[in-house]
Amino acid sequence: MTWLLLLAVLGVNMTFWGSVGILRVIDERMRRRAKGGERALGVSLSEVAVMIAAHNEEAVLGASLGRLLELVPASNVHVVSDWSTDATVQIATDCGVNVVETPKNVGKASALVFAKDHFELLDTFQAVMILDADTKLDPRYFEKALPMFDDPRVVAVAGCAHTWWQRKMGFVGNVLVTHRQRVYLLTQHLLKYGQTWRGISATLIVPGFASMYRTDALRDIVINPPGLIIEDFNMTFQVHAKRLGRIAFHPGAKAYTQDPSRLKDYIKQVRRWDLGLWQTIRRWLPKRPVFAATVVVTVAELVLSSLMLLLLPLVGVAAAIAVIPGVHAGPAVADALAWVSAYLGFPYIVYVMVGADYLLTIVNAVAEKRPFILIAGLLSMPMRVIDAAIALYTLPRAWLDASDGQWVSPTRRALTPDPQASSTNVPILEGQPS
Repeated sequence: MTWLLLLAVLGVNMTFWGSVGILRVIDERMRRRAKGGERALGVSLSEVAVMIAAHNEEAVLGASLGRLLELVPASNVHVVSDWSTDATVQIATDCGVNVVETPKNVGKASALVFAKDHFELLDTFQAVMILDADTKLDPRYFEKALPMFDDPRVVAVAGCAHTWWQRKMGFVGNVLVTHRQRVYLLTQHLLKYGQTWRGISATLIVPGFASMYRTDALRDIVINPPGLIIEDFNMTFQVHAKRLGRIAFHPGAKAYTQDPSRLKDYIKQVRRWDLGLWQTIRRWLPKRPVFAATVVVTVAELVLSSLMLLLLPLVGVAAAIAVIPGVHAGPAVADALAWVSAYLGFPYIVYVMVGADYLLTIVNAVAEKRPFILIAGLLSMPMRVIDAAIALYTLPRAWLDASDGQWVSPTRRALTPDPQASSTNVPILEGQPS
């Protein structure tokens, strides 16, 4: 019964890979005891280039660079402004990093290629970090991420995403960010952690917000193929399709990203991500057995769960009408409700899904140590319905729409000066994580 409940709540993918993750925890603890503190240095910090593509990011770039420069020298940081019309270039220049501008708006993927070639990064460094302009690295990011390159089979290290909490986001903003952080918690700890255990490389994405690639692997990866809307799914699938090596991940390699606090921006972002996934699956059919099976199960679960989530509100309304005194639902609705109850076990499904959904909200609140998540998380199920609608909407569009890769950054939240900042007087976001 416990396993059936897990399957109903988390799905096959999360249940299976979450179990693999438990085995990974046991394995790594045993290996640490046997190996001790010794390690063979694969890639040092001085051998890492940081590459940031920015389009009108004056609101956040200074804060991100300020924190980044506490960890790496300015000479290792390379910013490409993709035809920005604000102070993006000036901010990067004032921070003392390497800066270049594209001759026109080309999109993130093409801007990264422009910077890679312009600065000759593949000939100068051993690894390249792709960092979003709104990302703040955790002080221990490189301490946790670089040792994974000690394994010569590892060609990419995925960063662990956390939302960058802020004050004054409003109720809607708190609901959106709470939902996004829960998605991060589940997908990274119950999926990616197990999918990147040694000997296994089955993750679908090395996120482009804060991840690293060996330069040898980047030589074989086409970052900006025509027709794709985003680059990170595309780059990850090429690692698998071209058998370039393993993808590694450690939850301690944390980086904080500014998630949308407006529903319009949230929908645009999720639509872009989902369309990018479908386009990439269409372009790079998986060949490795484990990765191929993961993709098939993921797609099947995503489609079926999305359909189920979209049906739940409709059946719920019909069920409510049926029990309201004085309202006659009619024989057709009554028969439909009887069928749903008898064959789908609708009441049980609702109780399990809603109850378990809120249980995950409680876990999220405890993990983040933020009590207000218990309130904002009450709207988690409507947020999942929105996600389901977007996933199904974008599926056929992967075959109907051609993407030019150009981008419009979501609305960035205001920054405030940091009284503790260094002489660069770099601003930081309010309510930064500890």
